[in-house]
Amino acid sequence: MTRLLIAAALALLTSLLGTRLLIVLLRRAAIGQPIHEDVPEGHITKAGIPTMGGLAIVGGAVIGYVVSDLFGGIYTRSGIIVMLAIIGAGLVGLLDDWLKVSRERNLGLNKRAKTFGLLAVAIGFSLAMVNLTDVHTMVSFTRFDHPGWDLGEAGWVLWAVLLIYATSNSVNLTDGLDGLAAGSGVFAFAAFLVVGFWSFRHPDIYQTNHALDLAIVAAAMLGACAGYLWWNAAPAQIIMGDTGSLAIGTALAALALGLNVQLLLVIVGAIYVAEASSVIIQVGFFKLTGKRVFRMAPIHHHFELKGWPDTWVIIRFWMFAGFSVALGLGIFYRDFTVVELLP
Repeated sequence: MTRLLIAAALALLTSLLGTRLLIVLLRRAAIGQPIHEDVPEGHITKAGIPTMGGLAIVGGAVIGYVVSDLFGGIYTRSGIIVMLAIIGAGLVGLLDDWLKVSRERNLGLNKRAKTFGLLAVAIGFSLAMVNLTDVHTMVSFTRFDHPGWDLGEAGWVLWAVLLIYATSNSVNLTDGLDGLAAGSGVFAFAAFLVVGFWSFRHPDIYQTNHALDLAIVAAAMLGACAGYLWWNAAPAQIIMGDTGSLAIGTALAALALGLNVQLLLVIVGAIYVAEASSVIIQVGFFKLTGKRVFRMAPIHHHFELKGWPDTWVIIRFWMFAGFSVALGLGIFYRDFTVVELLP
């Protein structure tokens, strides 16, 4: 428990101070976020706001994780692999963000290069997990043997790559309003902190290797997102960019895979599912009929164009994220009580 608190607190403090430092340095260098032309008019005023704030999130999480293990902890292969995946995804996002600001256009890496980078991170993570750890190669909901569909090593690698790629892009789509991605991330990482610690306390049921170390990764990411959120909450003084959104998405998927709760991620991260689904529905329906379902996608833009103030949308989406996490943890605990009663 002490290590969890140290990881979260140190990551929060590092991210809080690091984000402020980034704001000062990026303003002095006149490095700011270019804005898409196809966004609500209110977003035009955000042009020039310092970006690449995800550096503080990733840096805070790394420091929180590394230092916490100095207090009687042991670095595990699972924890290190997940942290390396977070760093890798953050680097892909950083390159994308840097190209945007250096070109002074909202065009960073092309789609093919960005996809290649994310897939390289996902494949590296997946292969490392199956070869260097004892991760279960099953599709899992609340524990490794539920529902217990064994994919084998090759199948699990493909499944893991798909989950990481989909989740990182979904979080990227969500990062369109001040504090939305970071705030919802705090809720989601809190869920994985609880799942990891609970799995550590009940190894006979969950049989999750290195569960405590994965809970520490979740605690570090929670603290880092919270520290960054202080400066990113409306009106934002900095934007996380792809550096942050890709790192957060990769972290969520990697934790779900490592803790054997992959399908639970759909509930815990329901806000990301909703955002990505709105884009898929919008594009698909428009191609079929020439008409739009939403005024604009992702769906948070739909509510903006309906006249909702940004803060209305953000707070209600945070509430939705909180309800989703509560539901996910409720299902997780309900399954525990059922299993515990079995002979």
